[in-house]
Amino acid sequence: MKVSIGCDHGGYDLKEEIKKHLIERGIEVVDVGCDRKERCDYPIYGREAALKVADKTCDKGIVICTTGIGISITANKVKGIRCALCSEPLSAKMTRLHNDANMLAMGAALIGINMAKEITDTFLDTPFSGDERHQKRIDLIEG
Repeated sequence: MKVSIGCDHGGYDLKEEIKKHLIERGIEVVDVGCDRKERCDYPIYGREAALKVADKTCDKGIVICTTGIGISITANKVKGIRCALCSEPLSAKMTRLHNDANMLAMGAALIGINMAKEITDTFLDTPFSGDERHQKRIDLIEG
């Protein structure tokens, strides 16, 4: 599995921890930035991480900012992206099962490192259910 990961300054520390966690799991990581804690604009990195998923360079994507809100909105502007903002594992599980979400967003100011790792693992390890009713809804989303 190959995962793109991006953040702004508010998500930098958590991104680095999640990146390390993914590598320890044997997952290939494509880090699109940012690469320091200096103030920057989340749309740049959220869009870049999403483009890597949309063009199939990466299987999934993870984006992180202070709240996760702005960067998830940005990712969802890219055609073919279904990015879910999750603050606990159940949402991560359900968005994979029902929405076949291909990107995860998290808010670094809202969750700790251990919770973020658990959310990440749940998101990456949960397959799409494949249920016809869920696929129909995804097709409606994609238009």
